Amino acid sequence: MNKKYFLIWFLFIGLLSCNISKKATNQFILLNDSIVKSGHLGISIYEPSTQKYWYNYNAEKLFIPASNTKLFTLYAGMKFLDEQLTGIYYNDNRDTFFVLPSGDPTFLHDDFLNQPVFEILKTNQKPIVIINQNHQIQPYGKGWAWDDASEVYMPQRNALPIYGNLLHLNWLRNNEISNDSFAYDLKLLNGNVSDFEFLKKINTESINNVIIKMPGKNKFEISLNGNSNQINQEVPFETYGIETGTNLLQQKLGKSLTIKSVKTDKETFKPIYSQKTDTVFKIMMHRSDNFYAEQTLLMASEKYLGYMSETNIIDTLLKSTFKDIPQQPRWVDGSGLSRYNLFSPKDFIYILNKLQSDYGYERLKYILPTGGKGTLTNYFKTDSGFIFAKTGSLSNNFTLCGFIKTRKNKTLLFSMMLNNFIGSGKSVRKQFENYLHEIIQQN
Repeated sequence: MNKKYFLIWFLFIGLLSCNISKKATNQFILLNDSIVKSGHLGISIYEPSTQKYWYNYNAEKLFIPASNTKLFTLYAGMKFLDEQLTGIYYNDNRDTFFVLPSGDPTFLHDDFLNQPVFEILKTNQKPIVIINQNHQIQPYGKGWAWDDASEVYMPQRNALPIYGNLLHLNWLRNNEISNDSFAYDLKLLNGNVSDFEFLKKINTESINNVIIKMPGKNKFEISLNGNSNQINQEVPFETYGIETGTNLLQQKLGKSLTIKSVKTDKETFKPIYSQKTDTVFKIMMHRSDNFYAEQTLLMASEKYLGYMSETNIIDTLLKSTFKDIPQQPRWVDGSGLSRYNLFSPKDFIYILNKLQSDYGYERLKYILPTGGKGTLTNYFKTDSGFIFAKTGSLSNNFTLCGFIKTRKNKTLLFSMMLNNFIGSGKSVRKQFENYLHEIIQQN
């Protein structure tokens, strides 16, 4: 090769290198960050219009996705659920009103003032029978942390949710009692106190007053430190299948209900619709609502399989709709609460591409938060409207997957996953923000 051709070749390689560096942006800064270096990082960036990857780093390895799992649940919901959620199925017999629960998480939920199912049940004059189908539902997912059972983000799953399967509790100290002893005025905002057992405990080591659910029971411990005059808290209750939900509904309606475990022909039942499905999906993705995600997967199972089983609907999806996924994942729940879940960055490029291809970018822009909104409230504010993404976080793990529009109007799919890091989650979020901001601005 003579000097002239060598110089041309050298310039070509240099220009190509600059272009790749520009596309991949400041990956070297990201990779050398001390907190990022302490963990395991995977990145994949893909341009669907050219069907080419811009950058991959550990993109075929499996990571704990946390709430990014909801992107797969979202697809299942969009595929199988109607434009409006089925609140219940009913059969208005001559002398009995039969109700078949659908798993609708919005029933008597604070998010929705309009409650069509409740209004119909309230005005109905016939005896109401709730049909127990004995679905294959475990109240908790595989690998969920047992000591999170009192946390608002981990309600139990069931076929007849009510009030988000949460007790809304308000405790006030009786100020006439001295500080050495406690009396309490406990108000249950969505039921009667008599249906649940409350125990009082003085805990001087606790910083705050808290209400803790006792394992496997509808017993709750009010843990008091003596420094505060009240507790206002939501705490999950034990569903016992559909039993607790039926009892709470009975109180709300002011009339008795009957539960019967019988086989039914679903074809003889009609649906009563509740809320717009995309509105529920938007809430699910904007605040990363675990309960909505879990119930969405159960409702998708009921629609497609005829019964509720998160295990069976996941297995069915992986063998059919998602059979061409790049890396075979381990997928065990709808929300991503479980650390058993394992997906690769390329798996998320796959589901994002599938969501966009099948349901359209505009619909996804409504459902996913952009900068300054939802779980991105404190991030990407200058890139609002240019990024639509889902965050996922568990202790020592953070993931971020979604869509970005560059300043040159290119649409990119991205997946960034960091597991087992030591340090501040806020710092990781900021590093991810800086990395994607550069891509948006420079391409």
